[in-house]
Amino acid sequence: MFEGQPKGLYALALANTGERFGYYTMLAVFVLFLQANFGFSAAAAASIYSTFLGLVYFMPLFGGIAADKLGYGKMVTIGISIMFLGYVLLALPLGANTLAMIAMGGALLLISVGTGLFKGNLQVMVGNLYDDPKYADKRDAGFSVFYMAINIGAMFAPTAAIEIMKWAQNSLGVSEADSYHFAFGVACLSLIASIAIYYIFRNTFSHTDRSKAKAAAGDENVKELSPAETKERIVCLCLVFAVVIFFWMAFHQNGSTLTFFARDYTATSSTGIQSMAFDVVNLVFCIFLVYGLFGLVQSKTGKGKAIAGAVIAGAVGGLIYKYNTLPETTEVSAPIFQQFNACFVVMLTPVSIAIFSALAKKGKEPSSPMKIGLGMLVAAVAYVLLTAGSIGLPAPELDATGQPLHMADVSPNWLISTYLVLTFAELLLSPIGISFVTKVAPPKYAGMMMGGWFVATAIGNFLVAIPALMWGASLTVVWGVLIAICLVAAIFIFAILKRLNKVAK
Repeated sequence: MFEGQPKGLYALALANTGERFGYYTMLAVFVLFLQANFGFSAAAAASIYSTFLGLVYFMPLFGGIAADKLGYGKMVTIGISIMFLGYVLLALPLGANTLAMIAMGGALLLISVGTGLFKGNLQVMVGNLYDDPKYADKRDAGFSVFYMAINIGAMFAPTAAIEIMKWAQNSLGVSEADSYHFAFGVACLSLIASIAIYYIFRNTFSHTDRSKAKAAAGDENVKELSPAETKERIVCLCLVFAVVIFFWMAFHQNGSTLTFFARDYTATSSTGIQSMAFDVVNLVFCIFLVYGLFGLVQSKTGKGKAIAGAVIAGAVGGLIYKYNTLPETTEVSAPIFQQFNACFVVMLTPVSIAIFSALAKKGKEPSSPMKIGLGMLVAAVAYVLLTAGSIGLPAPELDATGQPLHMADVSPNWLISTYLVLTFAELLLSPIGISFVTKVAPPKYAGMMMGGWFVATAIGNFLVAIPALMWGASLTVVWGVLIAICLVAAIFIFAILKRLNKVAK
């Protein structure tokens, strides 16, 4: 999985890991902050959340256009500086007055603009690593590794947010509404780490900072395309973007209706072995266990197998110790469920790569567009599973003060399983889709096309609010809408598969 990858991959991945840790720390509690601090309804909070997500993923279009002319590295540096200012503004405890609302809006705008300059252009630089022929066949695997590294940061984010808030409340005596600002402060620190990594290891990827002008000047790795070829590639990418819209609409319910389901229906405490899932340390042990098993199977030397065996023994020992020291009950907070997606990405990435590597050796690996279509089908299965867990539950209700009621104590396993299946879908669609864009995009428009990917994500994020606006209706209706859009999108991608495969050759 890690063999034969360019060195710059790891530097760029770690730089993105720090930035994503801060972003997801903020995102894990953002909707709840809006309700606790400003008293917004679930629908209003979800609308702000989805609008913010939409802006975050819409701005890379402009960031990509600028980078195609001015260079990707310059936009990355400017972007992370602007993001930092946004998180600082969110971290200030300004209360719940008009000034606080204006400051929040300004902070969200700064984070959106900064992310637009940073995120897409960093990924274009990753793609440029694989323009070298000796790395060309490792592009999909490389983006899977990159995607896994991003999710290492995201995996720890919910725990970081919850623990810093608890510390602020218990040690400093701040109110719940004010404690959210400490979580936003963590994001500021993570960006400092991110930019430090970027500059310390810049020499490993500096050659990927190609602007449009440099590409036009005759980069030997840049293939010249005819106007007809350029048009066909752009059209095919736009068709893929249309599908991506509906995936992210379904997937990013994690910070919206899935969080509402966790708050309103899922048990607020857990006991026994199940409770181990809510301690991120146990999840890390499980990840080491999976990686150790892979190392044991794939190592070709006795030393390698011995190291893998030691990792397995350490992970098992850690899990046994943690089980024997379990508290009688473990509190289950709604935001904590967001750690599972990131954990599963890190845990399952080697599984995904191993499966497709084995299929590739037999000449049976699905094409990138086929994987995207399969990802949509798997996403539909995730919501079928949650529908099964929602059978017999009442529609959400509010108490006399307008606050949501806790309606049931559904087993957390339903949500954990839903996140597991959604992660399989994500691994089929997101890293593979980004890889597909960097491979197919006309060289002169690489930044713009990567921006197009994020615009599609942005539109999907704007649509995230639709199921939230339905919150209060039957849960079967809410999940049924998501199932339907995933199935329609899958059918569409399979209908144009031949055309997509042709441009990907």
